[in-house]
Amino acid sequence: MSGGIFYRILVIVGFVSLFHSAYSAAQHRSYLRLNELDFLGLPLDISIQAIFSLYLIVYGVLQVSGKFKEIKASAELDNKSWGTFRNIPSFYTFSHRGKAFSQFYQPPTTKSHLEEVE
Repeated sequence: MSGGIFYRILVIVGFVSLFHSAYSAAQHRSYLRLNELDFLGLPLDISIQAIFSLYLIVYGVLQVSGKFKEIKASAELDNKSWGTFRNIPSFYTFSHRGKAFSQFYQPPTTKSHLEEVE
């Protein structure tokens, strides 16, 4: 369990360091405004601290989260038979252009006609 505490402290240190780099960036920006200088980018030390903090946070979170479980893509498909794979009601089309090719087609007058099972 001591490893878990170490990585949690690592995450906290990473967040504090990231907050410090954000505060430093804001302070640098206000310094440039007060001296009426152009903003050409952040200083290298602030950028490096922000990137290092992000890597520290990501590494700590990955270690705190524990072991990852494998995502089994076929877990949901194990209970289905091969006949049900193509049976997807959301893809049913009742109003298609095939009716234009039939000279005997009579369009339904109400919605309840579509709901009736023949």
